[in-house]
Amino acid sequence: MAVSFFDQFMSPTFMAIPLMGVALVVPWILYPMPSLRWVNNRTLTIQGWAFSQFTRQILLPLNPGTHNWALLMVSLMVFILTLNVLGLLPYTFTPTTQLSLNMALAVPLWLATLIIGFRNRPTHTLGHLLPEGTPPPLIPLLILIESASQLIRPLALGVRLTANLTAGHLLLQLISMATFTLLPTLPFVSLLTMLLLVLLAALEVAVAFIQAYVFVLLLSLYLQENT
Repeated sequence: MAVSFFDQFMSPTFMAIPLMGVALVVPWILYPMPSLRWVNNRTLTIQGWAFSQFTRQILLPLNPGTHNWALLMVSLMVFILTLNVLGLLPYTFTPTTQLSLNMALAVPLWLATLIIGFRNRPTHTLGHLLPEGTPPPLIPLLILIESASQLIRPLALGVRLTANLTAGHLLLQLISMATFTLLPTLPFVSLLTMLLLVLLAALEVAVAFIQAYVFVLLLSLYLQENT
């Protein structure tokens, strides 16, 4: 029984071909392409307004040098958010529950922010490894601690996204199984668990939005430190 709980997180295959690639392409199919017309339809107008609001929210507190990352951050936010929400539908697969995918997104982006910092502001970037006013005997220890904290950042990005989505999916499956199991014998308790399941599903939709936003927000903070 314990193995079946985690079967939903296995990458689906069709004729021995992994369908992970298909799942990663789906988000870009769902959104309409921008139009060159002066007046767009309602869908494009709402989409453009949402993208502009998110861009302003993320990039307004940052340095002007980071504004070149606007397109990348908006695309990353939409990509992760769509995968998270689609994974809540029945009989679907959530690629963002795979640590390999999340680390494939987190490590190159974190490394890019670090390389930009060493290229543009090497002294400022190295200064993060040693807080000002540190006693001389503690300098080697603090450098090791700060270096470890820098290296843990991409792992924290990937594990946070994976753990939150995996825990939510497991709770949904456990409560849904309890609802159907209690229905023949304890219908009132089953009704209460069904109400809990609906509330948890609404919470998971919020978590899908929040985790995508947190992923991009932390990336923007790493970028701000190095520009």
